[in-house]
Amino acid sequence: MHPSILTVGEKDFFAKLPYQIRYGTGFTVEFAADVSEAQNWIEVRPPDILMVQAGLEQSLDLCRWLKQQTPLSWIYCILVEDRAQLIAEKKRASWDWELDTTATALEEAADAYVWLPEDNLNLEDSTQPITRLLLAHIQVGLRKVKKYRDLLQTNNVLSTIAYIDPLTELSNRRALESNLVRQIRTSRNYETPLSALMLDVDYFKVVNDTYGHLIGDRILQLLSSRLRYNLRSQDIPFRYGGEEFVILLHNTDCQDALVVARRLQQIVSGQMFVIDNTLSIPITISIGTSCLRASDDSEGVQLLARADEYLLQAKAAGRNCIINCND
Repeated sequence: MHPSILTVGEKDFFAKLPYQIRYGTGFTVEFAADVSEAQNWIEVRPPDILMVQAGLEQSLDLCRWLKQQTPLSWIYCILVEDRAQLIAEKKRASWDWELDTTATALEEAADAYVWLPEDNLNLEDSTQPITRLLLAHIQVGLRKVKKYRDLLQTNNVLSTIAYIDPLTELSNRRALESNLVRQIRTSRNYETPLSALMLDVDYFKVVNDTYGHLIGDRILQLLSSRLRYNLRSQDIPFRYGGEEFVILLHNTDCQDALVVARRLQQIVSGQMFVIDNTLSIPITISIGTSCLRASDDSEGVQLLARADEYLLQAKAAGRNCIINCND
């Protein structure tokens, strides 16, 4: 994917830019005629670099707006001064006036402030200082954007690692806590039901004591696969801890949750867990179901507590059982 530049200004402004920018082969260049069009473009397809005509109405407002948008503030904003009166004043004024004008532009939110020459120099010549300066700012901006995107990718990888259980490759308890808050908010906003299943592998300690922890780990992996591939795409399984799992059932009331629980119980107990050619182990699960109530807290603590309570009742009832909330 080529880096992208969005130039914002009138047609004669675009014509003033060096050939290497207008028709650069190392990046794509798009054009917006005014601030409103530029904002719409940025929100839909953010460019790497924004190059704004200083003489355009509300040009500084665009730079300020960009830096106020936290998700977009990484875009490198180059303000190009083309106003004839200011360029003429620059020739007559002192060095301090030029520095003060440049500093003001940068303080206002531009990342770079570049003066176009008063006369029509040959900007097709890449050795011209103004051409070199503009191209250099583009390179600075692209380096900044690359570092940002590399950091974002690293953070995304780390976030994924932090929310995935390494053994089962299911989402972990930390992910459940985060996801449950969003699910409850969605359920209440759209007035749709939400249910939770909490399940536990029956007599899992016996499996570990009899066959060893490596076999126990393999059982959990196989169980996770059965859960993952026998749920709807919007229903999310989590490894809650040890041999306990939680499943959030979107848009599912208590009676439908019981149907899902029975189906999963049959899927687990109906077929042996094959470890290798010589070892197959029968496994059953106990399940407690719970449905979101209007009085429940927004973090899901009470919802999970009820599912856990019903799970304990299922285990006490002899295991390979389901206790439904019946709300």
